[in-house]
Amino acid sequence: MRGTLIVCAEPGGLFEVAADRVASALAAAGKKQKTVSFALAGGNTPRALYQRLAREEISRRIPWNKVHIFWGDERIVPHKHPESNFRLANETFLQKVPLPPENIHAVPTHLFAEEAASTYEETLRKHFRLWRGFPKFDLILLGLGADGHVASLFPWTAPLEEKNKMVATARSLAGSTRVSLTLPVINSARRVFFLTTGQGKSSALRKAMEESGDLPVQRVAPAKGELVWLVDQTAASGLTQMKVQA
Repeated sequence: MRGTLIVCAEPGGLFEVAADRVASALAAAGKKQKTVSFALAGGNTPRALYQRLAREEISRRIPWNKVHIFWGDERIVPHKHPESNFRLANETFLQKVPLPPENIHAVPTHLFAEEAASTYEETLRKHFRLWRGFPKFDLILLGLGADGHVASLFPWTAPLEEKNKMVATARSLAGSTRVSLTLPVINSARRVFFLTTGQGKSSALRKAMEESGDLPVQRVAPAKGELVWLVDQTAASGLTQMKVQA
């Protein structure tokens, strides 16, 4: 079993635990550093987590003046589009916490995909002051697709094999155009948190934690970082080593 597994009996409890874990991770980084980097997950799963980050009892623990927000992946749609990952995060917590606007680094989705990817990579290079190598995010939050995809890195697609770029263009099975952080970036992070709920994710979660293979999620292995799985009991139902911990 790879990483630390935290299983909650109910989704509501899971999001409370996840919010506490995120706040603690950002606060710990803020005590040691002038800036804290946090890459958000897309999709609808983190909605309840984001809402909790805006609550006073959680928000006050986070050094928002130091936190810089990025996205693990994004669809090439306007920021006000219903499918925009930026829109979800902005409406649920970014505009509700004392986060300096200049600390929000959204993917430039008004550009074509290739240009958006290269522009976002340049944003990362400038923020992390990198000429070579990959950034070390303090925290990357990821979801898990039923097919084993993470961010917008889908099984058996070219972006999954990218070894040089920080940001790649991708296309989902449904045909949407996206940009995504690459595996070298994800695996350079200090902390990677997976947030996973529902029966539909149970097979992919079991493969990720208990089997070897080449699915995107099976290739997430932070070289020097912490890997934490935050899952509800339904998603964990296929695990042979599952134990409810929270």
